[in-house]
Formats: sequence, C-alpha cells, structure tokens
Amino acid sequence: MMKPKTWMIGAALLAMTTGGALMAKAPAASAAIAAALAAPDRTKADTDHDADRKPGVIVAFAGIKPGDKVGDLIPGRGYFTRIFAHVVGEKGHIYAIVPAEFIEKNPKGGDAIKAVAAEPAMKNVSVVVTPAGALNAGAPLDVVFTAQNYHDVYGYFGADKAAAMNAAVLKMLKPGGRYVIEDHIAPGLTDPAVITKVHRIDQATVKKQVLAAGFKFDGESIVLHNAADTHDKSVFDPALRGHTDQFVMAFHKPK
Repeated sequence: MMKPKTWMIGAALLAMTTGGALMAKAPAASAAIAAALAAPDRTKADTDHDADRKPGVIVAFAGIKPGDKVGDLIPGRGYFTRIFAHVVGEKGHIYAIVPAEFIEKNPKGGDAIKAVAAEPAMKNVSVVVTPAGALNAGAPLDVVFTAQNYHDVYGYFGADKAAAMNAAVLKMLKPGGRYVIEDHIAPGLTDPAVITKVHRIDQATVKKQVLAAGFKFDGESIVLHNAADTHDKSVFDPALRGHTDQFVMAFHKPK
C-alpha cells in the first residue's frame, strides 16, 4: 500500500485512489464524470456553484465510478446526489442517507432530496432515513461521501454521535470501501456551541475520530483550500460564502 499523501489534483480526473492503490478503469470513470457534469437535468442553481465546489475533481478523488453503490450521507438539496447518480449509471445506485436526528430537528429537512429522487432521471436514487448511529442503506456500499455536514453532526448532536456515525459508516462499507469527508476548516475548534454558530470544525479532530472507528487514512485533496480564509467567520458570511477553506479527506475500510 502506498503511504498517505496530499493530493494536488488539477484538471486531470485520473488521480483516484482506493486504499492507496490506483483505481482500475480510470478512463471510464473520467468519461462518466464529464458526462455527469454536463447532464441536462442538472439545475442552474447547482451548476452556478461548480466553479467553487469543483465537483469533477472531488468525485474523481472520491473514486466513484460506473456501477458503484454510493451513500450520499446528509445530501442536503442533492447537489452531489445528481452528479453521483449519473456517474454510477444504471448498474449503480445512490442511497441519499438522511439521519433521523436531522428530520427530528427539521421535519421538512428531507423534502428537497425526496423531490430530487422523484425526478425521472434519478431512478437509481433512494432516500434512506435512519439514525446516525445505526446507518443502514440495505446494501454493502463502495463509497460513503459527506460534504459540509460532519460539523453539523458533531455540533448539534455531540462528539459521541459523530463517533457513532463513523462506526456505522464502517459497517455499511464493503471491505476496501471508501469514506470521503469534505468540510469547512477551523483549526482547533471542537466546542459544539461555536461549531453550530460558524459551521466549521477542526480537521485533526475529524481525522482522529474516523481513525478511531477503524478506518485507514488514504490522503487528502487541497483543491478546496483557501489561504485567505481566516477561519473565524461563519461560512454564511457574505464576503466568504462559497469560498471557505475546506478539507477533503479520504479513508478506507480495511480488507
């Protein structure tokens, strides 16, 4: 196995890893990602964010490919769900996983993703509502991905709930399956009360929690880093929104 490394991924979409090994069928995955980004059913509200969110690079880094079964954990309004659905194609499946705790906090919290799953082009998407500490997609998964949401689990529901979620993700994945986490950075921030105000979290804490669940670290992408972010403002600050300093880390379940 290759040693963990920092991934400096530019335009190339072939730089994908799973457990540190170069993925097979990278050209097919690359073509699938390009086609997914150009899919006509993607909304303008989504594509307007592509320059900031860099989905092509992120999906390539996650290693998602045609035929995969993917858990989109806390999918929000489905920005990545739509892309994943097109990448995995008819032979794959996307499980849009909404923790039950989020629905309890906001009863309408799952409405947007349910609407996405009901669209004709999203026939390979299922919405699953399940407790964060007992996640279950109903099938072994190749990848579990979560973007800009780990801090919410930790902040609103506590460090223990985040740890339980990681353990549940491990159980959902196939041996060698990947767990990819993207979130807003705030070095040293672990106070739930502050996390819920600024919607950021300490990267080292997230990594420590995921490793403690039994995962192995594969590496990280710096594609969403922003050195101009001072880490002390809310991610919703108008001057910063869409341009926060973010980490993207990949882990795998040992075989």
